[in-house]
Amino acid sequence: MADPWQECMDYAVTLARKAGEIICEALKKEIAVMVKSSPADLVTVTDQRVENMIISSIKEKYPSHSFIGEESVAAGAGSILTDNPTWIIDPIDGTTNFVHRFPFVAVSIGFVVSKKMEFGVVFSCVEDKMYTARKGKGAFCNGQKLHVSQQQDITKALIVSELGSNREPEVLKTILSNMQKLLSIPIHGIRAVGTAAVNMCLVATGGADAYYEMGIHCWDMAGAGVIITEAGGVLLDISGGPFDLMSRRIIAANSQVLAERIAKEIQSIPFQRDDAAH
Repeated sequence: MADPWQECMDYAVTLARKAGEIICEALKKEIAVMVKSSPADLVTVTDQRVENMIISSIKEKYPSHSFIGEESVAAGAGSILTDNPTWIIDPIDGTTNFVHRFPFVAVSIGFVVSKKMEFGVVFSCVEDKMYTARKGKGAFCNGQKLHVSQQQDITKALIVSELGSNREPEVLKTILSNMQKLLSIPIHGIRAVGTAAVNMCLVATGGADAYYEMGIHCWDMAGAGVIITEAGGVLLDISGGPFDLMSRRIIAANSQVLAERIAKEIQSIPFQRDDAAH
């Protein structure tokens, strides 16, 4: 039987390219910025424009499918994951980067059926890198097969994470103390490029050995999650238990060994789940 979702995936790649063109065009112009949940949580007209373009295009082609989009959730739509084929979209992952023209900005499209990730597309548009993965078929960047690194010794690991947009003193304290714990093991280093999707794709390429973060959302992880697993990596909860797309927390690593070792070090921050009733 032919792959039922391949056509959807091809369409997602087309839409991600189109979105990337809108973003790269907008980077040349004045960017109007609005603030969302905190002074560090930003949104632009381009975020909204890109999301509208992607969702209306998919709705037209696949009217029975469901959607979770970052900006529509911000505008009050729910984010409940059902068994229905669901497109999970982050129109601009790395909005703060986009606003500053820091060159890591991605369009992320994840596709989930029966709550399982089927394919993911992440287009890092300034770099012109198209990351794609289909469950059971491997992960690729611009057509080149990806594989995670083989490094299992945490003292030789390069880890990616973010400081996040939440500026509450207690949250910041935990985020910084988690970094301090890892750096004092010691590990080789911590990097942050400002977009969860690209951070995860860097683990898939072997450029970083692991990534962890709390406080992000399903639309930050749905596209790149399957790219990591198809490149041979693993996804875990911060606690070391099974990964849950709606939990707002993740460890994505090249191996179970490294993921569990990171889980032992970091303290979790209680964020409200994406699917908690508002």
